Amino acid sequence: MEHYLDNSATTRVCPEAAEAALKAMTETYGNPSSTHTKGREAKQLLDKSRRQVADALGCTVQELVFTSCGSESDNWAILNGAELMHRRGKHVISSMVEHDAVLKSLEELERRGFEVTRLRPDSTGAISVESVLEALRSDTILVSLMLVNNETGAVTDIAAIARAIKKAAPQVLLHTDGVQAFMKLPFTAKSLGADMISVSGHKIHAPKGIGALYIREGLKLKPYILGGSQESGRRAGTEAMSQIAAFGAACAVAKALFRENTEHMAALRRLAIEELSREIPELVVIGGGAPHILSISLPGWRSEVLMNFLEEREIYVSKSSACKKGGRSHVLEAMGLEPRVIDGAIRIGLSRFSTREDIYALRDGLREARERLAHA
Repeated sequence: MEHYLDNSATTRVCPEAAEAALKAMTETYGNPSSTHTKGREAKQLLDKSRRQVADALGCTVQELVFTSCGSESDNWAILNGAELMHRRGKHVISSMVEHDAVLKSLEELERRGFEVTRLRPDSTGAISVESVLEALRSDTILVSLMLVNNETGAVTDIAAIARAIKKAAPQVLLHTDGVQAFMKLPFTAKSLGADMISVSGHKIHAPKGIGALYIREGLKLKPYILGGSQESGRRAGTEAMSQIAAFGAACAVAKALFRENTEHMAALRRLAIEELSREIPELVVIGGGAPHILSISLPGWRSEVLMNFLEEREIYVSKSSACKKGGRSHVLEAMGLEPRVIDGAIRIGLSRFSTREDIYALRDGLREARERLAHA
């Protein structure tokens, strides 16, 4: 029996999203820019889907632009956000524990002559308000910080950081990568106070290949893709209607079941900690805060070996971000963890489809791995 516990990498598409995608491909298949009946039908579906995603994010439909993924949203916000503000200065603040979509965007900014301060996380893996304020300078133009860390589940208080920035340096733009937090933590665009927020569909049971960027009303961010007038002229290219429809459907379900889903995942996370700690006394729980991500380590063991052992039993976890191939986790290194803890770390990602049986299977699998490998 399969036990999928890598939902931080991607989730299984929910039935509602799959149905919406199929209908968009086979029935409402017109181009939303066409003026005939099929085009108008597609435009109505596009508008409906945008409302569903905007409602889930707590913003207006005018503030939401569809993208291909969270990485595109991150790239767009950081590169064009910095470009928009470059006459005020060239200093950017971020952290050492961001997703590679952010880190590589920051490297590109440095190649363009910007200066980047990368903050170190606290012991939980989060970035403190105080560290952001200390890093602010008169030439700071942009702050980009992840809301929920994709490897540890650490939660950074973006709302508090937004309030502090607006008080100390109101001209500074704030972007947050909200991909791992969207529909997992209770927030809205208004409550966060960020100028730009990146989200992605495949983390909330929509297909891969669809994301969105919230751009605060009044912020004139340059288009990232040039061409036609789609997305109010902000992102050219014929809209990916099947993915957009699925994203909207997934958001509608996630919003309706938000409290139930988050409580379910948080309960499973607590159960996993209890069961694994009892069976494996040397287990280390790393960071945390979000209800759906659990990072643990079996110091002295190799995460790859543990993952392969579990995979043979159809239990699927990961060692860090699925976007990172090889090498030690830069997130865990930035947290100052010992090499033996980092090398034995695995990430457990939960979803609303996860079960107690999945947790028990993981417990039994890791216990067996520990016993067998110790005598190998």
